[in-house]
Amino acid sequence: MNVQPRAATSAIAASDGVFIDNTWQPARSGATLEVIAPATGKVITRIADGDAADIDAAVAAARRALQGAWGALSAAERGRILACAGALVEGAAEELAWLEAHDTGKPIAQARADIAATARYLEFYGGAADKVHGDTIPFLPGHMAMTEYVPLGVTGHIIPWNYPAQMFGRTIAASLAMGNACVLKPAEDACLTPLRLCEILRDAGLPDGALNCVPGRGEVAGAALAAHPGVDFLSFTGSPETGAAVQIAAAHNHIGCTLELGGKSPQILFADADLDRAMPVILKAITQNAGQTCSAGARLLVQDAILPEIAERLRDMVPNLTAAAPESDRDLGPLISRRQLDRVRGFCAQADADGIPLIAEGRIDAGAAEGGNWIAPRAYGPVPRDHALARQEVFGPILSLMRFTDEADAIALANDTEYGLVAGVWSQDGSRALRVARRIVAGQVFVNAYGAGGGIELPFGGMKKSGHGREKGFDALYEFAAIRTMVIRHD
Repeated sequence: MNVQPRAATSAIAASDGVFIDNTWQPARSGATLEVIAPATGKVITRIADGDAADIDAAVAAARRALQGAWGALSAAERGRILACAGALVEGAAEELAWLEAHDTGKPIAQARADIAATARYLEFYGGAADKVHGDTIPFLPGHMAMTEYVPLGVTGHIIPWNYPAQMFGRTIAASLAMGNACVLKPAEDACLTPLRLCEILRDAGLPDGALNCVPGRGEVAGAALAAHPGVDFLSFTGSPETGAAVQIAAAHNHIGCTLELGGKSPQILFADADLDRAMPVILKAITQNAGQTCSAGARLLVQDAILPEIAERLRDMVPNLTAAAPESDRDLGPLISRRQLDRVRGFCAQADADGIPLIAEGRIDAGAAEGGNWIAPRAYGPVPRDHALARQEVFGPILSLMRFTDEADAIALANDTEYGLVAGVWSQDGSRALRVARRIVAGQVFVNAYGAGGGIELPFGGMKKSGHGREKGFDALYEFAAIRTMVIRHD
């Protein structure tokens, strides 16, 4: 994977515009932004720096599509287009994986898995498009009452930089399956795969205007999309602070939104857990994508009786974890940006200054480029329950080991956070595992597993500050639909 695929070269060259009505256009201002490779610190290409004028044009194109060719298609026809797009993604998998890996810095195997998941989202929602059925309702004599699910209209999608391809698949595919027209604002730090995926949807037969994409800065293009009066629904993934701003903008226009806003997810390790099975999964859950994952298992909650053994296992395993360039395909890559690197280093410096024991540290590959955003994975512990490492989302490969005494203490500690996205419970006592899992305040809870299989079919979303609404699975379709009741008098 050292050689850039020829198709990826072409995709990068075409990435400096906005995608409206199935064509590339320069941003109205003509402005562009540099795209920096996280592994080298070098400029890969430039993307359009879209603004409110570009968002206006994209929303207008989406509205025309609803009133024209896209709105006229049946659910089955929409599904065929999405399924075709999934097949095209599979055919372009190596090109897309190269873009994803070098744009985000993640190892190439992880990038390939992300592209496979993106194809699966398109396939899944393509198959689901004509499976959303209404009901008939017993009502008054001489009347028939029924419901149907209808598209909301123009949906706005603001996606993050950590999983650009997957985020495209899980939000855009569900909305299109329901018959909405979409305007996408991808993250400026990593958006090359979403830009290429727009072309693939066009090649699959998506009519003009059904999908439009305006790259640019969040505070400009993103804010313009969130506040646009022509948008009927918003989907946002990012920080709680920006999520609050998006929700306020949606409220001003009296529209709904789904928000996925991060987490501080616990992995609860009871003394009877199968440690040989658990530990590799636990480490992968904090190193995948260099810990830049909303569902990262950042808190390892360990029962007192096995705390020394877990610390010893971390001392054996963590030093073997290696951060390296995407093509080296090691455990993790660099962080996305210098800003993110400084943030994660700040958490580590605070932990060191506060005397939090450093259990073990991984390494940075000797061949890693000097200009990359490198940090070695670390495990700290025991971490006090009120420390920043225990309470704030680090968004880096930093694991916090914390102790608990019994089942009640484990539940209290797991729930002692503002977030509620994902949790893991590890125990060979099935009754206890189920009891604990059902008392965790989180949108997803895994037992003796974590984040298994990509979860395309599994509803995903948060509680508390992790947000609201659900992505993935069949439930996502209902987020992007309105229910309409019809009553027909026939006597």
